[in-house]
Amino acid sequence: MISVVAEMYDIHPQTLRLYEREGLLKPSRTEGNTRLYTEEDLERLEFILNLSRDLGVNIAGIAIILQMRERMEEMNWQMQSFVDYVRTEMLERMQQGFAQESAIVPLRRTVVVAKEIVPRDSPRNPAHARNPRTLGIPVVPGERKR
Repeated sequence: MISVVAEMYDIHPQTLRLYEREGLLKPSRTEGNTRLYTEEDLERLEFILNLSRDLGVNIAGIAIILQMRERMEEMNWQMQSFVDYVRTEMLERMQQGFAQESAIVPLRRTVVVAKEIVPRDSPRNPAHARNPRTLGIPVVPGERKR
């Protein structure tokens, strides 16, 4: 109930009503219209109070943070669902591949040779050769480069 929660967290009941009016909290209600707070509501209230008391965030900021938090949780759930789907697909395809030996194709190996690293100001660097200053051509300030 609102009076018990207000006393637990040392806040005024009007503050809880304000949080509800602003959409930050959504306690369930009895047939007699009494607010009932669940464990989830209390965890959310603790988060709200932490933002407000400890970090000095105003109600508009709290609303934005809570919306972003909900979106992040939704995105996390979607990513986990996608990872589970990919994992399932890979396992099924691997099992199908082992069942059909002809489906396995050997991979070719590729050898990569590293190129020589040439300093930027070296005469052997192609970019160095295109720079007018390195070629001894005077550059007039304000003149367009070609």
